[in-house]
Amino acid sequence: MEIPLAEADIGPSDIEAVMRTVTGRRLALGPQLDAFESAMAGYVGIRHAVAVNSGTSALHLILESLGIGEGDEVITTPFSFIASSNCIFFVRARPVFVDIDPDTLCIDPEQVDVAVTPRTKAILAVDVFGRPADWPALERIAERHGLVLIEDSAEALGSELGGRRCGSFGRAGIFGFYPNKQITTGEGGVVVTDDAQIARFCRSAANQGRGEGSEWLQHIRLGYNFRMDEMSAALGVAQMERVEEIVAARARIAAQYSDGLRSIEGIVPPAEPREDMRVSWFVYVARLTDDYSQADRDAVLRGLSDRGIGCRNYFAPIHLQPFYRDRLGTGEGDYPVTEAVGARTIALPFFNRLREDEIDCVIEAVNQEMGRLR
Repeated sequence: MEIPLAEADIGPSDIEAVMRTVTGRRLALGPQLDAFESAMAGYVGIRHAVAVNSGTSALHLILESLGIGEGDEVITTPFSFIASSNCIFFVRARPVFVDIDPDTLCIDPEQVDVAVTPRTKAILAVDVFGRPADWPALERIAERHGLVLIEDSAEALGSELGGRRCGSFGRAGIFGFYPNKQITTGEGGVVVTDDAQIARFCRSAANQGRGEGSEWLQHIRLGYNFRMDEMSAALGVAQMERVEEIVAARARIAAQYSDGLRSIEGIVPPAEPREDMRVSWFVYVARLTDDYSQADRDAVLRGLSDRGIGCRNYFAPIHLQPFYRDRLGTGEGDYPVTEAVGARTIALPFFNRLREDEIDCVIEAVNQEMGRLR
């Protein structure tokens, strides 16, 4: 049975929405963009949403809007997609890594607190795999040190903590809409914030630096072409109409995986959500216990792939990437929890329409591949 790692959930209403737009008169900066931004702001429960061409661009714009630049430090996690750290380099600031909590895989607030220096300007935390970071603890740290808190919720649309949706913590946050996310716009991202000044800057800088009310070809700042097109926005509007259905489906799939994997010796399913938490699952990542090695994990991945089952290691520690070793002088042993987790992760097939029999097939395959290691 061939089972892909990820698959976008595109239905008839999504296709119809895109077709209406692509055959219309406005393909950029039109009503679908406005509608998508309005839907996103309303869903998250914040005042402003600025849709752009990627979550990476959204983070870049937030950092620029805050005036973070050369000589500044931003505390962040080495266990994430690389864009969350690359964006810090984009503005010529320096990422300062701290290790993660071994259960949640999110940044460890206690280590954040001791990493603050006079050069620290912001904390950029990540809702890893859709699980909310400890935002209340991070908010207290940011307030105590006078820092800006930035929320990378690229993977967490629909996640909640203490009755608040991810994207509503900190000064500003972002979501991403790559095809493996909860909803997709093909490529795309969004800035979410209650700060009108941040929203104005991001909207301007994403549109070549054009200001609100500026005349044609008049630009008030250095900007970029980070715009989201109307077709992508139309897809986003249609997808948002069933976002809760999607989140619920992914929760059911995650629960079936956890129930089946829990009895397999050597496999650690993701930590269960806290009572005050809703996890909107982005991917399903289990891992091998610490008595297994990276070579063991890689053998399991090869075995699953040979069976036609999509799988990946997820994530590779950022501080061990060649560029980061060169720029920051980081290496093995710097962040031991991140390294131990990163060496043992297994991302299994996960998407909205994954069937129960396909999940059972994956679980049985994992069981058999783990048996080969014993």
